Amino acid sequence: MLLSAALMFSGAGYEHKPLQQTPEKILRVMTYNIHHANPPSRPGFIDLDAIARVIIDSKADIVGLQEVENGAGRSGVVNQTKLLAEKTGLHYYHFFKAIDYDGGDYGIAILSRYKLTNPELIRLPQHIKAEKRILAYAVIKAGKQSFVFANTHLDALKVHDNRIIQMQRIIEEFERMSLPVILVGDLNAVSGSEVINLLDAQFSRTCTKNCGRTVPQVMPWRTIDFIATKNLSWTLLKHNVIKETYASDHRPVIATFKLP
Repeated sequence: MLLSAALMFSGAGYEHKPLQQTPEKILRVMTYNIHHANPPSRPGFIDLDAIARVIIDSKADIVGLQEVENGAGRSGVVNQTKLLAEKTGLHYYHFFKAIDYDGGDYGIAILSRYKLTNPELIRLPQHIKAEKRILAYAVIKAGKQSFVFANTHLDALKVHDNRIIQMQRIIEEFERMSLPVILVGDLNAVSGSEVINLLDAQFSRTCTKNCGRTVPQVMPWRTIDFIATKNLSWTLLKHNVIKETYASDHRPVIATFKLP
C-alpha cells in the first residue's frame, strides 16, 4: 500500500565514485525494490544516495528497480530514475509508469550500462480490483549477444488470484519470443506457490534451493524477489542476496553470468 510521508532529503557530503568497469565476458544483473528510496527506519526520509551506494558496490551492469517515483511529491518531485542513473554511472535508463501518485508517477525502471532499445510496457490483468501492475522490458546487447531484459512487480494482495493471472500474462508475452529473456522482479510470491510454479514451468530461476531471503530487510524470513531466465545459454557463476539492512524494505538480489 502506498503511504504519504513527510519529505526530507539526504545526500550532503557523499562523493559518488564512478562505476568500475565490469570485466569483459561477465554480466551482473540486479533486481531491487527500492521502497521509493525511503529507508524503513526513517519514515519520510528520502535517501537516493543509499540506493546508489548499493548499486555501485554490487558492480551491477543492469538493474531492474521496483517502487520508483517520478515527480511525486513525497519523494521531492524529482525523477528518481534519472538521478540514480547519474549517481551510479549507469547511463541508459527507462522509467515505466504503473499508476499516478501524489502529483507524479509511480512504477518500475531499468538502469543499464548497455543501451536499451525497443522498450515495451505491458499492463497486467486483475481478477480483483487493486493497484495496477505492469511488465516492462527492453532489448539489450552485451558483447555479441542480444537479449530481452524484463522487470515486473506483481500484486501484493493476500488473495493471490491477481498474481496468478499476471504471471500467466508474462509467460504469454514471452512464449514466442526468439531472443533469450532475463526476467527480474518483486513477485510477491514464495517458492512452491502457484505463481512461482508457473514461472518455473517456463523459466529457470537463478536460485531454487537455500536462496537468501529478501524481506524484510532486517531478519528477513521470505524470498519474494527473483531473477529467472528463458532460453539463455550463459553460464550462471553466482547468485546472491546482498545483506543490505538500511536503504529499503527489500534486500537486493544479484546474478552473475559468464558471457559466451
